[in-house]
Amino acid sequence: MTHPVQHERYDVVIAGARCAGASTALLLARAGLRVLVVDPLPRGRDTLSTHALMRGAVLQLHRWGLLDQIQKAGTPALRVTTFDYADETISVPIKARSGVDALYAPRRTVLDPILVDAAEAAGAEVVHGLRVDALTGDASGRVTGAWLQDPEGRYRVQADLVIGADGLRSPVARMVGAPLLHRAEHATASIYGYWRGLPADEYRWYFREATGAGVIPTNGDAACIFVSVPPDSLKALRGDALDGVFHGAVQRVDPELAGRLSPELQAGGLRAFGGVQGFLRQSWGAGWALAGDAGYFRDPLTAHGISDALRDAELLARAVVRGGDDAMREYQDTRDGVARELMAVTDRIASLDWTTDEVKALHHRLSRAMNAGTDLIEGWDGEAISTVHAPAA
Repeated sequence: MTHPVQHERYDVVIAGARCAGASTALLLARAGLRVLVVDPLPRGRDTLSTHALMRGAVLQLHRWGLLDQIQKAGTPALRVTTFDYADETISVPIKARSGVDALYAPRRTVLDPILVDAAEAAGAEVVHGLRVDALTGDASGRVTGAWLQDPEGRYRVQADLVIGADGLRSPVARMVGAPLLHRAEHATASIYGYWRGLPADEYRWYFREATGAGVIPTNGDAACIFVSVPPDSLKALRGDALDGVFHGAVQRVDPELAGRLSPELQAGGLRAFGGVQGFLRQSWGAGWALAGDAGYFRDPLTAHGISDALRDAELLARAVVRGGDDAMREYQDTRDGVARELMAVTDRIASLDWTTDEVKALHHRLSRAMNAGTDLIEGWDGEAISTVHAPAA
């Protein structure tokens, strides 16, 4: 039986090669650590996503030397964010700041492989088709490595740190018994689809009674259109019934847009997410840590998941490079300090129980919370950033 990985011991083993896992691997490998990333799914496989990147995430990709690849992949530059309410439409131009003058929403078939390729170029070992099956530990309870599984067998590796970047139902979080720190009260159900031929210069968010929706231009001359509705709306729905809920919601928020969603312009079928209440988990322990949705998940209605994942990946990478429990505690405290307000306002919006004036006020609050995350990224001092910046050519 051929062992699927190159070494028996690593500084860090990461479960999950999506946004959080690949970004963390990239930064740790650039800092000189021996990193293994495993993911059970095929390389570049699509996944359900709103695709939207906010300013902080675009700034990080720019600093890491990857934004030009996002642009070269044909990802449209979005220079306006428009909020469409029942009584008013408000357009906010994207002002140039810290080298960022536009937002982007790459397909995950674009973004994820770019991050994985960059991690490998930095020296990380990335293996798809391989999953973390169990963790190993010492007598004190500290995690010391992992058992890996593929169709051919089971393999053991040792590691100073195992990171779970394996999604909101994280097996690593379950294996270490990561405590739940906070649970949101609300969740929306979402339906996603793609249509070609729509305007490709802005994010557009709609808010009507018991309904949210968004139009997010992405690659391939297509826009991701999603609707967020109460979870009961999607129970046991399939096929034509799902289609009816989606088009009914679009009709409520923008009849003109609904008229443009002709079948001949649709790229692929509709996909649905039944909704999960947001949560914060303990993000580190003896020999383990969590990143991305494994440690922190919020309702997708506010389209901040990828931006959260990239921010937390760099927070975690910086803590790992510094080393020690104090650095990991700071990772937890900083993540929670940014995440709690984002989660609270997202939870209130996800209730879908607000007046137009109330949701406008919530969006002002959301903007302040998002700016706090961007300020954090901008404020990382030059010496610390140089540890995880793209190496000189």
